[in-house]
Amino acid sequence: MRIILALCLLIALPYFSMAQGRKKTKNSNGAGTLFAHWGYNRSGYTKSNIRFKGTGYDFTMKESVAHDNPSPFSQDNYLNIKRLTVPQFNLRVGYYFKEHWAISVGYDHMKYIFADNNEVLMDGYIEPGLDTINFWEGFYNNYPVTTDRDEFHYENSDGLNYLRVELTRTDMLFGFGKQRQFAISSNLGVAAGGLLSFNDFTFAGRKDMRTISLSGYGLSAHAGLRFEFWRHVYIGTNIAGGLNHQLKVKTRPNDANAFARHAYGYYEANAVLGFLFYIRPVNGCDSCPIW
Repeated sequence: MRIILALCLLIALPYFSMAQGRKKTKNSNGAGTLFAHWGYNRSGYTKSNIRFKGTGYDFTMKESVAHDNPSPFSQDNYLNIKRLTVPQFNLRVGYYFKEHWAISVGYDHMKYIFADNNEVLMDGYIEPGLDTINFWEGFYNNYPVTTDRDEFHYENSDGLNYLRVELTRTDMLFGFGKQRQFAISSNLGVAAGGLLSFNDFTFAGRKDMRTISLSGYGLSAHAGLRFEFWRHVYIGTNIAGGLNHQLKVKTRPNDANAFARHAYGYYEANAVLGFLFYIRPVNGCDSCPIW
């Protein structure tokens, strides 16, 4: 019996050695693949009812319009490493924990700008004598107002940062070449995360800049195409849509009671440049059997 067991062990040993030496081939959506990308975005927002609250005031501006704020295209804005985070950008790092399925973390740096000459309806209360610029005071109920940027303004331009975790399903749609030198893959994902706001607020003759707060949460869905080159480089185009609920955007740095609150839908389109890294590399033989 001992001799038989020894013979079986000697026969099996080479196969165990080959199993350890022959890893899976490089597969961009296979388990063990790491990816990272950087890119830029445009975004849009639905109308929302924004509540502004602070010492001496509590009012809502209904049907407020907002837009994004892309940096003008120039070498200094987009190629200067010192200014990479000034435009609206996307940063993401992810890992395929099983075939087709990846988990990733990162953030979308968007900008939310309250439109100038915004035609809104105002509800609420402003303490008499507080606002010496617009002379808003007393109680309001669906009172029509057209805002002036120099007198009243609200924005998250530094920005509206969606810090999110995404679950993604990736499927290869097309591969060209024996080693798939070029391929196209689809990405479908869902995400959730927090909103980090850098807020500017102008009201009642006072302007505060870059007031920072973890202001709420976001929920979103994502879809896109990934154009892969030589298995290591890719260009991605993506669209996204979701809901942002900003429960408490801090608007005054020295007033704990001063905040803005609203919920709104958004859409985003972006283009990214990324890289693929294979944590489980091949052993130089893409056609070798997988033991």
